Amino acid sequence: MKRLNRRSFLQSAALAGASLAVPVSGNTSTASAPAILGQKPKSKINLGFIGVGLRGQSHVELALMRDDCNVLAIADPQAVMVNSCLKLFDDKGVKRPKVFSNGDYDYLELLKEKDIDAVVIASPWEWHTQQAVAAMQAGKYVGTEVCGAFSLDECWQLVNTHEATGVHLMFLENVCYRRDVMAVLQMVREGLFGELLHFECGYQHDLREVKFNDGINPYGGGVEFGEKGFHEAKWRTKHSVARNGDLYPTHGIGPVAMYANINRGNRLVYLTSTSSKSIGLHDYIVNHPKGGESHPNAKVKFKLGDVVTTVIKTANEESIIISHDTNLPRPYSLGFRVQGTKGIWMDVNKSLMIEGQTKAHQWEEAKTWLDKYDHPLWKRYGADAKTAGHGGMDFFVFHHFVECVKRNIAPQMDVYDAATWLAITPLSEASIAMSSAPQAFPDFTRGRWIDRKPNFAFGEEF
Repeated sequence: MKRLNRRSFLQSAALAGASLAVPVSGNTSTASAPAILGQKPKSKINLGFIGVGLRGQSHVELALMRDDCNVLAIADPQAVMVNSCLKLFDDKGVKRPKVFSNGDYDYLELLKEKDIDAVVIASPWEWHTQQAVAAMQAGKYVGTEVCGAFSLDECWQLVNTHEATGVHLMFLENVCYRRDVMAVLQMVREGLFGELLHFECGYQHDLREVKFNDGINPYGGGVEFGEKGFHEAKWRTKHSVARNGDLYPTHGIGPVAMYANINRGNRLVYLTSTSSKSIGLHDYIVNHPKGGESHPNAKVKFKLGDVVTTVIKTANEESIIISHDTNLPRPYSLGFRVQGTKGIWMDVNKSLMIEGQTKAHQWEEAKTWLDKYDHPLWKRYGADAKTAGHGGMDFFVFHHFVECVKRNIAPQMDVYDAATWLAITPLSEASIAMSSAPQAFPDFTRGRWIDRKPNFAFGEEF
């Protein structure tokens, strides 16, 4: 046999994986459809919100600021969150929505509301898939918040339901719209970094005061979690007890996927993951004024490694490093790095170097370059985005969602992106459990990645 080079091997493996995928019945015509902007949109859409905690309420606020959205219904089993959300309507002088708060599954009653065009899901992680599947089956366009999946089966459920129903799902990854991230996307597309070969990213964020509180200060101030905790501490910390992997990969992989054209001429092929020891959360409890060695939570054994490092190989032979680091004292950083044959950009030092255009072997502040390559979407909507959360990113992701719902077209971060990015979590867990053994990515596009074209933020959409 002729010797295959590595690129040929990876591409052959990718095609083989695609051929083994089990097809589903139903409408698959939307699987690789581009966003067609020429369709006449609805003038106004009716929305429902499943999960109206602090994140869900931020989406509700964005909807209430628009004249093309009606919020007809909200669903959440926590009375305190429902009441907080309803105050948003009262403050705006807007009619209150219908409330579904009779237990965890009352969202199913919301989905029976015929006038609702789309739903936004911002519930705890473990609910996202079943709620998204139920919403698609009910014919509601879905916008779902980010997390990591619990199994590859969940990822396939999202894809299969979309293909069987023809109903769209948008993954609400707001970091893809971060201003510097989009400026670098412009630079990538204009070839300033040359041929790309390596990326770094991650979620590096001290969340100890999110994972623990006592309910007195909603944003921290204690060592309680679970039933004694408040907001995310009620559920998020439990994952650190029971799981060891990259639990929150999409803020990093989302932008990198756009740089590397993942699912659009390229794909993620396999990963390996390694975790450090787990010390940070225990130290936080025993050293906190409300904790100590004798506190019951000091006896909890946390499974999640404090630093989880995942390395991914793509079909086009780029490498990607993703870091998950939320249990230790550190400044916030998503740690982006884009590196090619002609240069490099790094988020952590806000600097870059471009061969022949900046001084050799020296970092140059990136701001001038980022201003020069500011994305057209930011130039057009930057003023509107100022009032939105996360530095304006939330405006863009919600705006794209609304405009796609109005046209009933595929979003630019679609169900195939959702499944691929979500899959990093269970694959990383499996790799760590098997001494960092490689884990293959399923091809959720069933081979369509070969012909699908990059479509994210190419112009002044909508």
